[in-house]
Amino acid sequence: MNAYVIDAFEFCRIKEHRDGELKVAELPRLAEEAVDQSGFVRWALKGGANMHGHPQLNLSVTGSVKLMCQRCLTPFEFMIESDSVLVLAPDEGSADEIDALLADEEVEVIVGSRTFDIRQLIEDEALLTIPLSPKHETCPDQLALEPEKEVEKVSPFAVLKNLKQ
Repeated sequence: MNAYVIDAFEFCRIKEHRDGELKVAELPRLAEEAVDQSGFVRWALKGGANMHGHPQLNLSVTGSVKLMCQRCLTPFEFMIESDSVLVLAPDEGSADEIDALLADEEVEVIVGSRTFDIRQLIEDEALLTIPLSPKHETCPDQLALEPEKEVEKVSPFAVLKNLKQ
């Protein structure tokens, strides 16, 4: 059996814990978003139950992926950081009921299964951290232009004031 396929309900019942690291190349949808397939995703998954007794997974995903800046069209390293709480439901109807009961924006209710692929869950979480339009905080070409910005610009009003005198 695949090491990434678990019985999600049993995982939570026995409060199991797993962690590991996946290469971006091993996550096809994430690799499609990336400039290249270098990079990695570290993950930790812990099972348990919430205060209402519902099975719950705590998932932490960190890592890095190279994305294309939509402003300057050069690649940059984007840091993935996500912690999520996922409450498991046996089916869609129960998921809606549990979601209404919890009424918590921080908790997501998902349908669990006896053949739950945690690699898909990890990839989904990593994809959710990526912005729709990824950009550098400050593009490299803007850094080269910054010394020119330091040149003092003369206000047109100051020029008019000098003409008046």
